[in-house]
Amino acid sequence: MTISISHRLRTAFRGIGVRQLRLICGIILFSYLLSHFLNHALGNISLQALGEGLYYHVRFWQFPPVAVLFYSAILVHGGLGVWALYQRRQFSRRTLEPLQLVLGLSIPALIFAHIAGVRLGQTLYGHEKLYPQVLYSYWTGPSWRVWLMTASLLTSWTHGCIGLHGWLRLKPFYRRIAPGLLACAVLIPALALLGFYRGGRDVIATSATAEWRAENLSKKQMGTPSEQATLETIMNGFLIAYLGLIGVVLTARGVRALHERRGGMLTLSYNNGRTIRVPKGLSVLEASLRNNVPHASMCGGRARCSTCRIRVIGDCSALPAPSPREAFVLTQVGAADPSIRLACQLRPTGDLSFFQLFMPNLTPSGHSGPRAGIGQERYLVSLFVDMRGSTSLAEKRLPFDVVFIVNRFLGAVSQAVLTNGGQPNQFIGDGMLALFGLSVDPHIACGQAIQAARDIAANIAELNGFLSHDLHEPIRFGIGIHGGEVIVGEIGYRDHMVFTALGDSVNVASRLQDLTKTLGCQVIISEDVCARAGLAAGALPQQEVEIRGRAEPMHVRTATDASDLAAQNSSDEGAAA
Repeated sequence: MTISISHRLRTAFRGIGVRQLRLICGIILFSYLLSHFLNHALGNISLQALGEGLYYHVRFWQFPPVAVLFYSAILVHGGLGVWALYQRRQFSRRTLEPLQLVLGLSIPALIFAHIAGVRLGQTLYGHEKLYPQVLYSYWTGPSWRVWLMTASLLTSWTHGCIGLHGWLRLKPFYRRIAPGLLACAVLIPALALLGFYRGGRDVIATSATAEWRAENLSKKQMGTPSEQATLETIMNGFLIAYLGLIGVVLTARGVRALHERRGGMLTLSYNNGRTIRVPKGLSVLEASLRNNVPHASMCGGRARCSTCRIRVIGDCSALPAPSPREAFVLTQVGAADPSIRLACQLRPTGDLSFFQLFMPNLTPSGHSGPRAGIGQERYLVSLFVDMRGSTSLAEKRLPFDVVFIVNRFLGAVSQAVLTNGGQPNQFIGDGMLALFGLSVDPHIACGQAIQAARDIAANIAELNGFLSHDLHEPIRFGIGIHGGEVIVGEIGYRDHMVFTALGDSVNVASRLQDLTKTLGCQVIISEDVCARAGLAAGALPQQEVEIRGRAEPMHVRTATDASDLAAQNSSDEGAAA
C-alpha cells in the first residue's frame, strides 16, 4: 500500500512542469483577485459594507500561511511569465497565448503604484490606509490615477480569465458551465468598477466635513509628504527596473537568435517530403508554426496532450533526453519507443527526419449544400454511422487524444459523405447522421448513400493504417441506411436553430445501424433503398429483421464488409452506361 502511494506521488510530481506550476500559482492569484473584486462590488451597497468586507478579506489573505503562499505565488508566477517571454520562440497566431503573455507582463507596471501606496506604506511607516483613504486619494488626485486603476483591474481580470479558459477547456464539463462562467466574467468586473465609482462618490460627499477629514486623513493614515515622496521614489525605481528587465529579456532573445543562426541551421524533413531549414534551438512544433507547416497540437504546445507526437526516423541516440513533463505524457499514452517524441518539447541539435503520428484535421470546413424544401415533407435517405469501442478507446489515453481520434473518424466519414453529394447533419458523440437527396432525385440519393458507405469503409481503412502504431485494434464501425418521407426544417429555439430531418425513416436508419452489432456486419441497407438505387436482387444477402417500434418485420440487405459494395456499384454503373 505504501509503495503504491509513493509510486502515485512520484508519477504525479513527474507530470508537473513549468506550465503546471505557473497554472497553480495563477489560480491562487486569481482567487485573490476574485475576492478583491467581490469586495469592491460591496461599494454598491455602502462604505460600511466595503469596510466590513475588507475586514474578512484582509483577515484571510494576511493569515501567515496564506500570506506566504500568496506572495510566493506572486514571485513564481511573475518570474515564470518573464521566463516564458524569453523561452518561447514561436507563438501560434490562432491561440490567446500571446495576448495573455502581454497582459500578464503589463500587470506589474500597472499595479505597483497601488501596492506602493497601500502595502509598502503600511510595512515601512505603519500607514493605515483603508477604503476611505484609498478612494479619497484616487478621486481627489490626478484623473490618470483612476484610469490607471481601471486599466490594472481589467488587465488582471482578462489575463486571469484567459488562463482559466485555457485550463478548463480541456475538461469535459466546461461546455456545460461555459455560459455561466462567461456571465460571471462580465458581471464581476462590472460590479467591482461600479462599486469603486460609487464608493468614491460617497467618500467625496462625506469628505467635505472637517470632522471626517480629521478622522480619516491624519498623518498616521496618509503619511507625511516626505514619506509619500519616498514611496513615490521606490515606485519609480521599481518601474524603471521592471522595464529594464523586460528590455534585457528582449535583448537576450535577439542575441540568442543571432547566436543560433551563427551556430548553424538544421534541416527538418517531414513524411510528406517537405523539408525546412531552421536555426537550432526551436522545438519541432515551433519550427512547423514558423514555416506554416500544418502540425497537430490540440493543447497549443503546452505538453498537455500527445497529438503533436512524431516518430523519428533513424538513430535516436543523439536526441536530447525527454524532459520530466514529456516523459510523463509519453508514459500516459504508452509510448515506450524512444523514437516517439513530443514535437512541442523536442529541440533537435542536428538534422532530423520524422513523420507525424497525428496529421492535422484538414477536412473541408463546411458544406453549404442547398436546403431545398425547408419546412416541407420530402423523400430523403438517412445514413447513420457509429464508431465502435470508443469507451475502450478512452482507457489509458489523454482526453484530447481520444477527441482527436474521434474527430479524425468523423472527418473521414464526413469526407466520404460530402464527396458523394450528401450532407453531414448531426454529430451524436462518436456517431453521425448524414442526409442524401436534398437537391437530387430519390433514386440518385439512394445510389449516393450506398457509394458513401463504400467510401467510408475505404477512408476508415486508410485511417486505421495510419494509426496502426497507436491503436490496439482497428477502428470498427456500423452503418444503417434507410429512405423515406421526412419533414426537413430548422428546429430549436431563437439563436439555437439547427437544420435537420424528422421522421420515422431517420429513426429506422439509426436502428438498422444498431442491428449491425447483432448481425455481425458493417452495413445494413433497407430493401427500398436498394431497389431505388438499382441494386441487383441477388447482389447482397437479404434478411427479414424486427425493428423496434415497428409492428411488421422489414426486409434489408446486409454487407459483412462495406467494401463489398464497391463491386456492386461498379457493375450497376456499367449496366446503366
